[in-house]
Amino acid sequence: MATGPFNRYASPGRVVDQALYDEGLRQFMLRVYNYMAIGLVLTGFVAFFVASSPALYVPLFTTPLKWVVMLAPIAFVFFLSARVATLSPGTTQVLFWVFSGLMGLSLSTIFLVYTGGSIARVFFITAATFAATSLYGYTTRQDLTRMGSFLFMGLIGIVIAGVVNIFIGSTALQFAISVIGVVVFTGLTAWDTQQIKETYDEAWGQEAVSKLAIMGALRLYLDFINLFISLLQLVGDQRR
Repeated sequence: MATGPFNRYASPGRVVDQALYDEGLRQFMLRVYNYMAIGLVLTGFVAFFVASSPALYVPLFTTPLKWVVMLAPIAFVFFLSARVATLSPGTTQVLFWVFSGLMGLSLSTIFLVYTGGSIARVFFITAATFAATSLYGYTTRQDLTRMGSFLFMGLIGIVIAGVVNIFIGSTALQFAISVIGVVVFTGLTAWDTQQIKETYDEAWGQEAVSKLAIMGALRLYLDFINLFISLLQLVGDQRR
């Protein structure tokens, strides 16, 4: 349980009602997880719909448009992160739904590459892993800042290796990227959860909390998606 003004995140000299703070934190985190869950549902629906419609996926993934589809979510994240300070909570929420839809479009190919049974199995493995590590990040009193810095360096390494592997197509390198990705995104789930709690403490009682919930959902959404993809590449059954 967070201890509000009595924990290490508290602002010096601030006195608040502890019960009110704890209830606010609970509602805030519930909102974060709800946004994230709805985003995942939207992503899954779009991905499945596109994969089930040859009229959509053929022109998208057999032409140069595939690069636009693959890179659009990345560009969208950078745009949203750069402009979030100037956006209203409502606009930020709409942009999050748009991003979730774009991610579904980008991920639709997994239904063409992997069997439906293995996708479902890996999804539930991912959900269980995510739930356990996010719970740890929420409840631990240990400062995960150092771990987060190390994991961020690992994330940069994964991105660079992934870009390189687009051109060399190494199976061994892809396997290594997937293994490291599982470790990195599992750890980032715990770290991001703790960081999201900190942002609530800093903005407690302010209007900015609504927007912070959406951005927190985005962080956990990305952790979940990347963990899912890494696990799918490791243990998913490909169609023959």
